[in-house]
Amino acid sequence: MELDKDLCIKMNDGNKIPALGFGTYCPDDVQKSKCEEATKVAIEVGFRHIDGAFVYGIEEEVGRAVHEKIADGTVKREDIFYTGKLWNTFHRPELVRSCLEQSLKKLKFDYLDLFIIHNPMSLKAFISVQGRIIGLEWTLRGHLVQSPALVARPSII
Repeated sequence: MELDKDLCIKMNDGNKIPALGFGTYCPDDVQKSKCEEATKVAIEVGFRHIDGAFVYGIEEEVGRAVHEKIADGTVKREDIFYTGKLWNTFHRPELVRSCLEQSLKKLKFDYLDLFIIHNPMSLKAFISVQGRIIGLEWTLRGHLVQSPALVARPSII
């Protein structure tokens, strides 16, 4: 791999990834609109690699920011290299496409440039009637571990 004049890493298949990316994680105590605004500013100042994830819960805001910058002529979609991530509860092969499609729908994108596994530890969420996670179960090196007492979002774990 080499770094070209545009500060991109040229991959062995000819595709390029901007070496510097803008991360879109937004803590729960920060308004989602702030992440949307920050993403727009990042694009305005030259970031072309946007790093997001299903579990961040802000894909709609990030998508709106990118689309606004496309609409105002700052960038074209092909100028943006968007990385999305497969969350741990979607590792089963039959769930991967669902996670990707949910991300595409929220972002209002036709494609992601890169879709990677967020974390190589699979999780199974137990959801209560109200939709809150009441426990997590995961496999680590083949051992099943359960934490049914947890009342948390998977992003906290």
